[in-house]
Amino acid sequence: MENPVAIEVTDLIKDIPLGQSVVHALRGVNVTIPRGEVVAIVGPSGSGKTTLLGLLGGLDVATSGHIVVNGIDITHLSENKLADIRNRQIGFVFQSFNLIPTLTALENVALPIQFGRGRNPMRRSADLLDSVGLSDRMNHKPSQLSGGEQQRVAIARALANDPAIILADEPTGNLDSANGERVMQQLLGLRVDLGKTVILVTHDPAIAVRTDRTIHLRDGLVVPDAGAEWTERLKNLTSAAVS
Repeated sequence: MENPVAIEVTDLIKDIPLGQSVVHALRGVNVTIPRGEVVAIVGPSGSGKTTLLGLLGGLDVATSGHIVVNGIDITHLSENKLADIRNRQIGFVFQSFNLIPTLTALENVALPIQFGRGRNPMRRSADLLDSVGLSDRMNHKPSQLSGGEQQRVAIARALANDPAIILADEPTGNLDSANGERVMQQLLGLRVDLGKTVILVTHDPAIAVRTDRTIHLRDGLVVPDAGAEWTERLKNLTSAAVS
């Protein structure tokens, strides 16, 4: 029977040495995310959002605690095994796109397939770019694409090896409202169309309220019952837009 839990985090602590002191970035986080859920991680700057996302994706190592991804405890895996988890089970979408500037869109999307020794990387890449509406831009390099187009290439690349989990760090942060909306629709559609689990970090309450659930962080801890605060922030933003 397939594990119904995509990610389970237990007593997660991350301390970051800073000169003669230590920053307690995460101070005992406990989170369970079921498969197929779209989750927003929110909170003020310095609350630990990006740190948590990086740990969930195996990009960083916890000080203590446990992170289980699709039934595999990744907390103490070797770098080689972590790299395999990242390549096969997790797709990343970054605010700054992180595309390789010397490669075309087609080549950028094909790269993780080639690393994973997948079959027909160029055909798979072309199909993914078509699915995000970029079939006519696949031979363009990042400098020849708009910000919204680059982010859609990044989404296609995140799907390259058909991962179960997509992690997105401020995916609309560098985009105008129209392109941001298009990217959000595609991210939300990954659950509806493909059954993916999507976890995104955002500062924008208008994005957070469109997800299934919001995890609020403050000072490295999950804050329970913080939804009212964000609902009020969204109400204030909406009122300001109307006026």
